[in-house]
Amino acid sequence: MAERKFEALNIPPDALENGGIEILRASVSEGAVSIALRRAFDDPFTWGVLLVDLARHAARIYAMETDLSEEEAMQEIVAGIQAELDDPSNPGSTQAIN
Repeated sequence: MAERKFEALNIPPDALENGGIEILRASVSEGAVSIALRRAFDDPFTWGVLLVDLARHAARIYAMETDLSEEEAMQEIVAGIQAELDDPSNPGSTQAIN
């Protein structure tokens, strides 16, 4: 059996320099998304702001690494969000572990 390997991202340089607390970790394993997170904010509204910030970063990466523009990538991301909100593909379950 082949050895399984996990490829973790590096800690962002500003977090290494200034300290902080990890609030979100997302991985793809066997084609499925696996997530660990902490509530982190007093107001759930802030999660909306964070999710849009993540979408913008993802759109920029697509623009750098594919033929899509940042705007086109963002449109696709927003379409995926709306599709998932309208018809969740896997509502899954959530447990507070930390």
